[in-house]
Amino acid sequence: MAKVEVYTKFLCPYCTRAKSLLKSKGVDFEEYDISMGGPRRTEMLERAHGRTTVPQIFIDDRHIGGSDDLAALERDGGLDSLLAA
Repeated sequence: MAKVEVYTKFLCPYCTRAKSLLKSKGVDFEEYDISMGGPRRTEMLERAHGRTTVPQIFIDDRHIGGSDDLAALERDGGLDSLLAA
């Protein structure tokens, strides 16, 4: 199973939607709450090439993007192959 990391903020509906999709696929993921900023937020900014919105999702260190990007990947049939890697 692929390593999945999700940067989130408290009460973020887009974060909830992305996490729900991943959970529906039976995916275990690391969640990093950046609500209060700190080093994880800085890490996210670097890894996501300056994108400041949440969630920011990574599969095996590949930047997927946000919730809409994850949903599009699923809709286009590409998510399962990334998760199986």
